[in-house]
Amino acid sequence: MKNIIIAISVLCSTITKAQSKTDTVQSSMSIGFEADVLPFATGGYYGSIWLSHNHFRYRAVVTKVSVPQFMISDGFTNNNMMVYALITDYFIGTGVNKWWVGAGIEYWDAEIQTDLKKQTTRYESYIATIGGGYVLKIYKNLYINPWVALHATIATDDNIIVDDLAYEPAFFIPEGSLKIGWYFNAKQKY
Repeated sequence: MKNIIIAISVLCSTITKAQSKTDTVQSSMSIGFEADVLPFATGGYYGSIWLSHNHFRYRAVVTKVSVPQFMISDGFTNNNMMVYALITDYFIGTGVNKWWVGAGIEYWDAEIQTDLKKQTTRYESYIATIGGGYVLKIYKNLYINPWVALHATIATDDNIIVDDLAYEPAFFIPEGSLKIGWYFNAKQKY
């Protein structure tokens, strides 16, 4: 995964240098990608690619995350998941540095254990998510994006049994972190 991130970074740097020499027409669209600090801090990864047009940004997200222990119900541990999401954001105002709000749908393919760690049980959840943040340009097309979100479980497996204990995913799950991103078309006001 680290090799893929390095390769994408080198490719994007090369493309951006070529773009800055030839791009003289302002576009109404831009593309970009982001990485998020939280999944990396828990031993996973996060990658999103996005396309924006006017005030809207459309994101596809893939994440591998280990839920921090303080967020897991008592008696359970090792709640690891793959998350796939489609999210639409709306940017308030013009320019690169601005507030955004968004909503989308997520699919969580997860596994969990009890504190006894005898058995691992898989479960699936469908999640509605809303959130917001602020994009702050820090250098050329590089930006940071602090954000918060609230996830609501809209469907999940019934009877999630782990070592004879019933696990019930939380209905509301708060989350926040910091994304680091890069976008193309520096003249674009996304």
